[in-house]
Amino acid sequence: MSLHSLPIFVRLQGRHVILVGVGEAADAKRRLLERAGAIVVGENIGESAARLAIVVDDDAAVARLKARGVLVNAVDRPELCDFTLPAIVDRAPVLVAIGTGGASAGLAAALRQRLEALLPASLGRLADALFAARPAWRARYPEAGARRRAIAAALAPGGTYDPLQPASLLGTPPEQDGVAESNVVSMTLHSRDPDDLTLRQARLLANADCVTHAADVPAAILNRARADADRIACDTPPAGLSGLVVDVRMA
Repeated sequence: MSLHSLPIFVRLQGRHVILVGVGEAADAKRRLLERAGAIVVGENIGESAARLAIVVDDDAAVARLKARGVLVNAVDRPELCDFTLPAIVDRAPVLVAIGTGGASAGLAAALRQRLEALLPASLGRLADALFAARPAWRARYPEAGARRRAIAAALAPGGTYDPLQPASLLGTPPEQDGVAESNVVSMTLHSRDPDDLTLRQARLLANADCVTHAADVPAAILNRARADADRIACDTPPAGLSGLVVDVRMA
């Protein structure tokens, strides 16, 4: 399954962004851009001064800007957009962006409201604490895979640093982490639909260092694994693999 768009976070501090249009929609976009530190300018700025533009109700401006190589967001015209602006949940430095590819701003807003109620205000402070504690994590878990699994265990539901529950914000490695050594976990699936994965199966895929699988396992299932996890199509898992290996087979 291909991605409709690639979600990226762009730092706009001090950068020029073109805004074309007037009215409430344009004002809202201006506020968002200024909140991100962008310098909002008009269409007539120099050819090389801006790489992004937001246009409200002006198809001709969209065409002119695209001809200049500028990436354009045409408000409420997804078919003309090079990029879209997501609904945002801000727990700085944690940002959750929700996009629908322009299909439904209302759906994105509804999901944002649910997440606003779900994610505690302390989430950003937890992220800062974990960042500050990176040397301590590296010292305790020198091997990257073991360190990632230990952090995942601490952040799991019910873990020491469960992000959805009140917790200490020290962010340092807990004394008892319960992280297993390198091992192979077998998973037999009875459905080709990734929505039918159990919570345990989804967590295993999300935390795997390597996913071994039969050739008939759907890509939609394999895509639930981390993007940087190794994938090996094989009849049986090869010997000598390190870290958490999840072997996936269809029943």
